[in-house]
Amino acid sequence: MDQRQAQVDIDRLSDNDKRELQQSINNEMQKAKIQESVHELTDICWKKCVTGSISSSSLDRKEEPCIQNCVERFLDANEAVLKHLSVMRGQ
Repeated sequence: MDQRQAQVDIDRLSDNDKRELQQSINNEMQKAKIQESVHELTDICWKKCVTGSISSSSLDRKEEPCIQNCVERFLDANEAVLKHLSVMRGQ
């Protein structure tokens, strides 16, 4: 199916179906953003906290609190950014 054919098929959808399709697309985009954030968080905190060689299947006593603190700061920073953007949209 070429792009023109896909456009014709979308044009034939009812308004309700178009809204549902758009909502589905929005949901998938949100999932992708969440996955991207999780990957970014994992990468940042891993590089920051796991500095030695991996010698067991668990974090050592210094790495675990570092990871926990890193995750909390990352979430705090994201929340602050979202609040700021929300305030900016309201102006």
